[in-house]
Amino acid sequence: MLKLDHISKTFNPGTLNEKKALDQVDLHLERGDFVTIVGSNGAGKSTLFNAIAGSFLVDSGCILVDGQDITFMAEHKRSKHIGRLFQDPMRGTAPHMTIEENLTLAAGSGGWFAPLTQKDRQRFRDQLALLDMGLEDRIKQPVGLLSGGQRQALTLLMATMNPPWLLLLDEHTAALDPATAEKVLKITREVVAENRITTLMVTHNMQQALELGNRTLMMDSGRVVLDIQGEERKGMTVSDLLARFKAGVGRGLDNDRILLS
Repeated sequence: MLKLDHISKTFNPGTLNEKKALDQVDLHLERGDFVTIVGSNGAGKSTLFNAIAGSFLVDSGCILVDGQDITFMAEHKRSKHIGRLFQDPMRGTAPHMTIEENLTLAAGSGGWFAPLTQKDRQRFRDQLALLDMGLEDRIKQPVGLLSGGQRQALTLLMATMNPPWLLLLDEHTAALDPATAEKVLKITREVVAENRITTLMVTHNMQQALELGNRTLMMDSGRVVLDIQGEERKGMTVSDLLARFKAGVGRGLDNDRILLS
């Protein structure tokens, strides 16, 4: 489903601010894989997502999604097949438009000049009801009136209304309170499983990284340094993961945000 073949990216090459953000990254995901990614700030997690989404072109290597080479495909064309959620709940929706209008854009229901059908409206209400947040009764309200958790859940729904080839979740619950974050994660599990969407999720919570999905990656200095799955992952604890990181990289993880989560 997703294949990254030796992709690299260096920012500000040849200057004092030169930064090798991705270093010969190789990765292969099968259809339906749900992969969690952890790593310190600057490890390359969000840069990896930006490379896949097309926010910039990589310096070398190639990116294939569903067998199609998208290495040089424009970002807006990739977005038709790649869904993405960010840490900031304010991104991903149009706040001055209603919930219904946002869903119409996401669903591509007939375009701006075609009236919504009753079937469309019922589909929107049914899918909003699955979120269990009462949004189906607020469908005519502007999205800007929603809480952060409600907006993030709505964004997740919008990103998966037409199931994408690939879903990128970039710490999409980090800005939410614990109870709301758990609810959004529950919705995430259900939506991903129901539609069998191939998913990459960045998280700072190492326990969460071992419990969600079927595979865990650790990144450091622009490289994937650990790839844990199968039976090895089932019995792994956070302490085991930290020990494996130290053995592989030669130093301990020193990110307080991860260690305290």
